[in-house]
Amino acid sequence: MRDRGNFFVSEWFDYRTYPTVCDSSAATRTQGRARCPFLSATTGVESGCVKARSSSGVCAINNASNGVRQDWLVCPYRALDARLLEQSVRRSFDVTAPRRVVVMPATALADTERRAGLLAEMASGALVVVYLQNKFGGEIALRATPRSPELSFDITFSELLPASGGRATVGRFGALEVQTMDFHGSYRHAVQNLADALRLHDSEFPRVLQENSQWLSDRIEGPNIANVFKRTFYQMMLKFQLGMHPRSVGAALAIPQAVWDSWQPHLGQPKMEQRLDGTYLLQVDGTTEPKAWIHVFDLDASADVHPNPVVIRSSILTDARSIAHYALTDVPRHAFAEEGSAANLVQAIERRLSTLWSGIAL
Repeated sequence: MRDRGNFFVSEWFDYRTYPTVCDSSAATRTQGRARCPFLSATTGVESGCVKARSSSGVCAINNASNGVRQDWLVCPYRALDARLLEQSVRRSFDVTAPRRVVVMPATALADTERRAGLLAEMASGALVVVYLQNKFGGEIALRATPRSPELSFDITFSELLPASGGRATVGRFGALEVQTMDFHGSYRHAVQNLADALRLHDSEFPRVLQENSQWLSDRIEGPNIANVFKRTFYQMMLKFQLGMHPRSVGAALAIPQAVWDSWQPHLGQPKMEQRLDGTYLLQVDGTTEPKAWIHVFDLDASADVHPNPVVIRSSILTDARSIAHYALTDVPRHAFAEEGSAANLVQAIERRLSTLWSGIAL
């Protein structure tokens, strides 16, 4: 492939720019206004991109770091997709069809009309869940203690139950972490190219951009895979223990397919057991009931819908103990096995020292 190995902005203000450019008038209007469709849809009012100017509008980067071209999500707000949130709630709260599930941002509770709608849904038997997030009511944090650090949750789900007098009470709760990827370098030059091209070419912007895809990769470098995993791993171990609380349904991690694929060497590429409902089980043993979910999702670039929908490729039931086993026991066992990497390590040391002193015997 001609551009294999390069890194391209593949979604700008939620509309596709690579490998094909969305040529709808809605796309160019949204991009011209620097509007975020997902925040706008969730809040019900026009919302601009909240990211820094140097990365404004960049939702995903496409590259082949895993051997195939994939979209790597770089904006957590892009994952505020109604289907992803509902699926996560259904898994965590163990709700199957046909029971209706209603998921709303917590800020909806400030609106009298929306409150009335939620009360009606509760009365009809639906599961009503509101979520707190930094743009929607603020993040919830676990306070630090002398023997534990402070811990904040990306998204906190709260079940609402009907109470007397047209009121509601809080039932069970859970959390959803959304993992995106950091990239080396800067998006600033690609973002400037996009803004200039849109300003100069207006309605011809999609055609011109399609003919000049190199603008999308201007000085963008590779994904920061190892650092993202190391930064996420400790938090994941702690947050997956949320299910210990008697009112908690546990925690879930939403992770893009490309990021999950890049994590496989860090987890020893564990084999998962497929369950009857199509989900997977990732557990070392059955001594504890797992209450943590990993939802691996992707952007459906083949869909004739814009912005491209978020689709869950697999849902994996697991626990902190199992993840720790694969990352801290299984991976070192493979990495330092004498017949594998350990032998190569010794040879590398010997070769390096022999270049400094010919008396080193190989």
